[in-house]
Amino acid sequence: MSSGKQLVLIAGPCVIESEELCQEIALSVGKLCRKLGITYIFKASYDKANRTSAKSFRGPGLEEGLAVLARIRSRYGLPILTDVHTEQQAELAAAAGVDVLQTPAFLCRQTDLIHTAVRTGKIVNIKKGQFLSPQEMEQVVSKAEEAGAQRLLLTERGTTFGYNNLVSDMRAIPILRGFGYPVIFDATHSVQLPGGGGDKSSGQREFAPVLARSAIAAGADGVFVETHPNPDKALSDGPNMIPLQEMPALLKTLLHVREAVR
Repeated sequence: MSSGKQLVLIAGPCVIESEELCQEIALSVGKLCRKLGITYIFKASYDKANRTSAKSFRGPGLEEGLAVLARIRSRYGLPILTDVHTEQQAELAAAAGVDVLQTPAFLCRQTDLIHTAVRTGKIVNIKKGQFLSPQEMEQVVSKAEEAGAQRLLLTERGTTFGYNNLVSDMRAIPILRGFGYPVIFDATHSVQLPGGGGDKSSGQREFAPVLARSAIAAGADGVFVETHPNPDKALSDGPNMIPLQEMPALLKTLLHVREAVR
């Protein structure tokens, strides 16, 4: 990944709705990425601990979710990313074979969580909080390096703009890259409208491809995309997810943009 020879894609459903859904996405996107020469990391969450409403679907939970991810990893030969919310979850996910531990944007300043995730020896993807400037991520990186970090990813996922809205400033890409680690752009959470649906977040998925192209043009090493065969029926973050059938066109376009700016 650090060589920059291939575009990196982190993609999957927002949350593990079922093992069958994970299999469908892993198989489809995995085949596509092998054909296109893209480094693919499958992602899914076992627990969405920060949903807007307590009534919203959170996922199968830690034990069942990690078991599903382990089977996806084994069956399809894909590296796996999932988010962790506590130090104990980081240790358990690492022990279960998760390849990339992700610290959620809301928790990007939690020192103990970052230290524990780094000390597992796994790759750690730190998502920039919506409340932080890209420059402030230097302090977050320093926390990770204090714990011995050598394998980090830094993810830009938009910045709070007033109420129920996010904006993406592409200057963040070169700023984050200046800290010495690969930078990923989260194209689908960046078009989220937090709390825009009243008891849930809304989103504008039609703008995700535009922002993804812009991020690659700005020098991002890869993109993070949540996808689903039927986003309107998804149990979490449906309004900002890319339909699975639209992934081929999106990835081909990103490769063209990447080639043009290299």
